[in-house]
Amino acid sequence: MTDIRPRPDADVPYCLAPLPLSQQEPAAFEIPPGACDTHAHVVADDAAAYPMVPERTYTPHPATESMYLDMLGTQGMSRGVLVQISVYGTDNRYMLEVLRRHPDQLRGIGVVGPDVTDRELEDMHAAGVRGLRINVLFGGGIGFGAMETLASRIKDLGWHMQFLMDARQLPELLPRMRKLPVPGVVDHMGHMPVAEGLQSPGFQALRHMVADHGWWVKLSGAYRIGTQFDAYADVTPWARALIETAPDRMVWGSDWPHVHISPMVNTGRLRNQLAQWAPEAELRRRILVENPQRLYGFPAA
Repeated sequence: MTDIRPRPDADVPYCLAPLPLSQQEPAAFEIPPGACDTHAHVVADDAAAYPMVPERTYTPHPATESMYLDMLGTQGMSRGVLVQISVYGTDNRYMLEVLRRHPDQLRGIGVVGPDVTDRELEDMHAAGVRGLRINVLFGGGIGFGAMETLASRIKDLGWHMQFLMDARQLPELLPRMRKLPVPGVVDHMGHMPVAEGLQSPGFQALRHMVADHGWWVKLSGAYRIGTQFDAYADVTPWARALIETAPDRMVWGSDWPHVHISPMVNTGRLRNQLAQWAPEAELRRRILVENPQRLYGFPAA
């Protein structure tokens, strides 16, 4: 369906829309009960009520609450984690509204500035937020400058910091990140090209933080780090190396609605990559059910 809405800003182009659910590849393995997609976004269809920030990098199509829940069901996922999308900046309202309507099924990752109040953080926690995102890749995010301040603010809530960053930045940031009083979760397997290699300083720094400092990694966004569309076999050694490093701190995410990419990927095919990355059913259960249950505080499945 063609989107005929005027663009919020003519110089910020629309992303491609995700493929229809009817085109999604069916599951190639049995999805365990309680499985969780730990990384997706929602976008309201009312641009006036939920305005996007002018400094954003892209303009997404609507990815509404109902569209998101339909996607989860099609993927065979019982639970989901919503991540505040960068185009809304620190206006978490739409995500929080969706979370509040599904307290047993959904959790969230928010984006706030260092001036956020304790009351605001407490309200976000009550809605289901369990972490804050640092984003240095897309306009509208909160950067490294606020990292220590925000980490100290959320420590007592039991939250974590989630990082959308290029892992090639990690070696120079390690002195600061090792001192953070909360765990770190790294988006999209480090968001650096797998062509850099498993021995690259960035990947080795990522494995160090996972192995020695209790950090977590989202097995997501293969299309952001690999080049072999659309099975991304070049990402398999990368994902397997991370899983081998700490199988109890790996979670999986679809990254739906797959913003700011071309060509568009098949969400079902992305889920099916997990069968190559984690061939054993019990290992997949840990990644899909047990690990996110622990990280996000879901009830026992």
